Amino acid sequence: MSTTARAPHFVRSFERGLAVIRSFDAEHPARTLSDVARACGLTRAAARRLLLTLADLGYVHSDGRLFRLTPRVLELGYAYLAGLTLPQVAEPHLEHLVAQVRESSSLCVLDGDDIVYVARVPTTRIMSAVITVGTRFPAHVTSVGRVMLADLADDELELRLNRAELRALTARTLVGPEELRAELARVRRQGYALVDQELEEGLRSVGAPVRGRDGTVVAAVNIAVHAGRTSVAAVRRDLLPPLLAAVARIEADLRITDPTGGAAARATGPVTGPGRASSPGTGTRRSSSSPRPPAPAD
Repeated sequence: MSTTARAPHFVRSFERGLAVIRSFDAEHPARTLSDVARACGLTRAAARRLLLTLADLGYVHSDGRLFRLTPRVLELGYAYLAGLTLPQVAEPHLEHLVAQVRESSSLCVLDGDDIVYVARVPTTRIMSAVITVGTRFPAHVTSVGRVMLADLADDELELRLNRAELRALTARTLVGPEELRAELARVRRQGYALVDQELEEGLRSVGAPVRGRDGTVVAAVNIAVHAGRTSVAAVRRDLLPPLLAAVARIEADLRITDPTGGAAARATGPVTGPGRASSPGTGTRRSSSSPRPPAPAD
């Protein structure tokens, strides 16, 4: 549990209740009272009161020893997804893209220093982590994160790079601020990002930004592949063109379904979900209405 000084309005008990919910994940679908107390940094008595309150509200079920979340917790995230037209617009295009390239594809938004998956069409599992809607990863090590970071105004980007925990997840991860600035400048120029085994060994990903009617980036789409069977050259030659075409179709539909210019597709606050903790909002973006660059010849 964080010991950071909080504003006078901050309700610590509410924070603790959310921490209890977040302590359950794919690796820990069921926990004992002691497990929850330990994971949240709470006393057993405090953890018990919170779990019993969540049980009374229908969010937790217990068999007398183990506690599990109930499907009702989906209500907590559905309000965000229900007001976000982008996943519904994008999903058929992701399905078409996956059928075309036979690789997994996802739609993500930027939430603080993380990217969050809001739609996904998987094929063969190629990562050790289980990825579902709500999964989050550090933005700077993902292709979707880099195309969204590259769209930020310079002062906002500097703020994020200065505060972000630039941790090396593999031997290939870019962690130097100057290296990242140079890479993001390149992404900004070329209109897509290709990340080679920086998030996980053996994983390559190419991502492209999705722009709203006002030209700002509201999300990003990726294709993820196993490095052992798809070279970097093949990603650029075979996967980037259909990815850019799918994104163009999503943007065309957004112009019809979202007359607000992308506002309905943008997050209005932190997005919670499995994995990393929630961070501050999405920040200031660089305005751009320039056409998407053609896929490079290989």
